[in-house]
Amino acid sequence: MSDQTPLDHAHAAMETATEDDAARLKFFERLADSELFLLLTEEARDENISPEMFEVADGRFVLVFDREDRLTAFTGQPSPYAALSGRVLAQMLAGQGVGLGVNLEVAPSSILIPAEAIAWLHDTLGNAPDEVEARVDEVLPPAGLPEVLITALDQKLATATGLAASAYLVGVTYDDGGRGHMLAFVDAIDGAQAALAKAASEALTFSGIEAGAMDVAFFSASDPVAAKLAVAGLRFDLPQPSAPQIDLHTAPGSNPDKPPILR
Repeated sequence: MSDQTPLDHAHAAMETATEDDAARLKFFERLADSELFLLLTEEARDENISPEMFEVADGRFVLVFDREDRLTAFTGQPSPYAALSGRVLAQMLAGQGVGLGVNLEVAPSSILIPAEAIAWLHDTLGNAPDEVEARVDEVLPPAGLPEVLITALDQKLATATGLAASAYLVGVTYDDGGRGHMLAFVDAIDGAQAALAKAASEALTFSGIEAGAMDVAFFSASDPVAAKLAVAGLRFDLPQPSAPQIDLHTAPGSNPDKPPILR
């Protein structure tokens, strides 16, 4: 188990720079975006799961691992688990007074995250961008944005498989005299706009950048603005699904609006 995971790298960066808020934010972003294997007392039934609960001096914790083999290494035998994203776990645990034990004893990213930090993560992930209406007057190349934001957008959009064809980061002026930067999505699928806007907002938040530093907009490829975006913008190609996926059943935690029920 020598292979380092993205969570290992983010944890190492946070431990190396303990006073660096950006490194700490980046770790929590990786935690939220990671698929985690939650140790259970028994096999999940429908939407009901029963996590193993551990009590120590610092409080109560459930245990998660970012690889299945790490969970098995911890328990020493095949054990029941539920695969959930970090954001679903934060939603599930918020208000329960339960913290998260991550990769305990089996990885360099071993850490106990207290209930208060899980509540903060849940609140942070719940922040939604404001909706405003303005007409774009001029599209310009992006300028002056920190590299940490570019990297964060690239990482975040890499998880938005099939939600849009592409995105462009540009500078803009508006017809009301305002100016700033905009992340423009081209040919977003129906119903994906809110998720994409939230992903962009999270990239800002976990980069430590002010929320007002970037607007988000959506255009079709046939819109005249799309041609201007292609000329002036920094392009991000979103991954596209290789083949249609047919979900024959709903696994616990697969619907972020309906987290599993603790028993």
